Amino acid sequence: MSAASRAPLRSSSTAVRVHRRAALAAGAAVSALLVSACSSGGTSGGGGQTGFVTGSDGISTVKEGERADAPDLSGKTVDGGQIDVDDYKGKVVVLNVWGSWCPPCRAEAKNFEKVYQDVKDQGVQFVGINTRDTSVGPARAFEEEFGVSYPSLYDPAGKLMLRFEKGTLNPQAIPSTLIIDREGKVAARTLQALSEEKLRKMLEPYLKDTSGGSGK
Repeated sequence: MSAASRAPLRSSSTAVRVHRRAALAAGAAVSALLVSACSSGGTSGGGGQTGFVTGSDGISTVKEGERADAPDLSGKTVDGGQIDVDDYKGKVVVLNVWGSWCPPCRAEAKNFEKVYQDVKDQGVQFVGINTRDTSVGPARAFEEEFGVSYPSLYDPAGKLMLRFEKGTLNPQAIPSTLIIDREGKVAARTLQALSEEKLRKMLEPYLKDTSGGSGK
């Protein structure tokens, strides 16, 4: 067989290998996305230029005076309403990112509702961000199953999560929970499902701070 006749075979073989490598790389990327999309734990370190510190309990905090403003978080809710988190300025806002398809979110849902009922008269508002549910049906069923009474923004494409600035306390996993202080600034974050005890511990320091006003 001549060199000319062998060349197409080598080219075809090379193309197959390249295609296989590309397919494997794509598969790995999808797997990584799925792992990060719904995680029961994980922490993110602070220091450097980030301005926040992560404790051994996985809760990251920023000192008052160094906190970044929360971005615009407004839009339609799972139940068909409309909210703007900025309207809650003067209250402490507990912001929980969740999806009906996420087992850790299901594990923590009752804890959030219980704590919310206990603290809502103390100038505290809970708000959810439902993400990656392609329709509101599963999200509504989730809220009904776990008795969730506070509103959740419906954000199927995750656009609201992308509004948080890099290097700040932004939601990087599902579930994520953030505390927005009475001045509308992001004060704390965790990237894990929360027990009732840990949620109370995370929220408690901000209940004492009434400098932002009495709320609306």
